Amino acid sequence: MHDSGATRKIAAMHSGGGLPLAALLVANVALAFGPWFVRLADVGPVAAGFWRIALAAPLLIALSYTGPRPFRAASRLWGVLLLAGLGFAADLASWHLGILRTTLANSTLFGNSATLMFPVYGFLAARAWPTRTQGLALALAAIGAGLLLGRSYELSPKHLAGDLLCLLAGTLYTVYFIMMAKARAAMAPMPALALSSLASLAPLLLCSLLLGETVWPHDWAILFGLAFASQIVGQGLMIYAIGHLSPLVVGLALLTQPIVAGAVGWIVYGEQLGPLDLLGAALVAVALVLVRRGQSGSSVALAPEIDKTRSI
Repeated sequence: MHDSGATRKIAAMHSGGGLPLAALLVANVALAFGPWFVRLADVGPVAAGFWRIALAAPLLIALSYTGPRPFRAASRLWGVLLLAGLGFAADLASWHLGILRTTLANSTLFGNSATLMFPVYGFLAARAWPTRTQGLALALAAIGAGLLLGRSYELSPKHLAGDLLCLLAGTLYTVYFIMMAKARAAMAPMPALALSSLASLAPLLLCSLLLGETVWPHDWAILFGLAFASQIVGQGLMIYAIGHLSPLVVGLALLTQPIVAGAVGWIVYGEQLGPLDLLGAALVAVALVLVRRGQSGSSVALAPEIDKTRSI
């Protein structure tokens, strides 16, 4: 039997909404340009992640003060925010390393594999088996991912290594989303994003130094572009959307990232997608559509416990 509490939470989540949905789409378009900025940066990939956070953090903190006492709830959530920051730092480090070893389209597709891990978390949390539709969706997604991985290996072993790093990043991104959903239960989006971003700074810098990367840039414009597009606009609007839309709607919208990134890769780097790539991506897309449709007939899903009085 499904948990009645979980059913009520899911029923309370908005499946749509003009402004949150528009914010979600803009967030994904902005985030899709992140891999291109990482390739253009004259610092190491993990160092680029550090500067993405460091340059955005002051503005995120400033934007947090649009309401009274924005960090009041942080004292009860320091553990959650710390885990969110550590998860996001590990996500960025593995994703940025993977970006340089695979195509832009694959890096965003696998880096956002968190979209398929949300339902799995929901099944575990609800202690229920997936429905037939949800099981079919997960199977299609697994086949699609296998096709993309196989195609990458045929082109170059480096692509396979990059895809696996991006898959790891997608797993870590799931941890980040879960922690941020918990934080959003008591905090507005900007304060939660600002504090979790600060928690990711030291791990990213330490990792960059241990890898022997170039940390200090000569071209600041690229890093400012990365910070603005990915952290301020992309993550800012994404964390806002998490408080208003169900995770499966968020997951479905993440598909716009590999589409945009693939277009950039094709125009800038000539990274043309083959038939197997397109088939694999199509299967992943169908899987996410099935999961979204199955949500209306099932109470099994990940639904963050958002306090609507603080979700603005």
